[in-house]
Amino acid sequence: MIDEAYARFQAVTEGENAQYIPALAAADPEAFGIAIVTVDGDVYGKGDTKQSFAIMSAAKPFTLALLLQQRGAGTVLEKIGVEPTGLPFNSLEGADRSSPRPLNPMVNAGAITAVSLLQVEREEQRWPLILDYYSRFAGEPLDLMEDVYRSVSGSNYRNRALVNLLESGGWLEAEPRATLDVYNKQSCVAVTARQLAAMGATLANGGVNPLSGQRVLAADLVDEVLSVMMLSGFYDESGRWAYTTGLPAKSGVGGGVVAVVPGRM
Repeated sequence: MIDEAYARFQAVTEGENAQYIPALAAADPEAFGIAIVTVDGDVYGKGDTKQSFAIMSAAKPFTLALLLQQRGAGTVLEKIGVEPTGLPFNSLEGADRSSPRPLNPMVNAGAITAVSLLQVEREEQRWPLILDYYSRFAGEPLDLMEDVYRSVSGSNYRNRALVNLLESGGWLEAEPRATLDVYNKQSCVAVTARQLAAMGATLANGGVNPLSGQRVLAADLVDEVLSVMMLSGFYDESGRWAYTTGLPAKSGVGGGVVAVVPGRM
């Protein structure tokens, strides 16, 4: 299956790197790899499956998982929402909560709010908490892509507007600049296709990492993550994705896509 998909899509050259983040604009557009990790711990891959790239928005389901693990499904419904917006990922409209507009943890406004809602005793614990949780999903230590983080931090004018709108509306539970900094860092975690596949396989396996055997997310919270991925993982193209593939998935402008076949891979 991987050989067939690789042969079919290797020659695709349409589209371009994200241009609004200089480090991503400079990334190798020819890199291409496909990886599968099954719930039995089998690993398959072809192409550039060991080349690191920035996880970007493919991180959002895993921060949602951490928030669900800490504070439960009710907090997500009350403080963020789970409705598809039908809007681009960085829409400013989603941050205006004074009117009844939908929001969810996959768009930037909802994802920034999710970071602020994580429970820590001290603000400096928020980033290590997220990085450690992502590493448990991957089954091995992950790290920050420092060059991409610096690039994102210097060019994220729209997210600065979002965090200010959220703060003015009283939706954040942490200091806005510190929240945005952690959000930037979570977007710049380095992953390979194999590591991202392991993270997806942990969701497919009911919250247990099939490589490490460690439970990362309570089994009764996995469906909440997968449902939001299905409805909103591709933003304003989520309906088309669901119609053509039928799989919960999340994209990221770093080039990664993680899809989950529940109970399988």
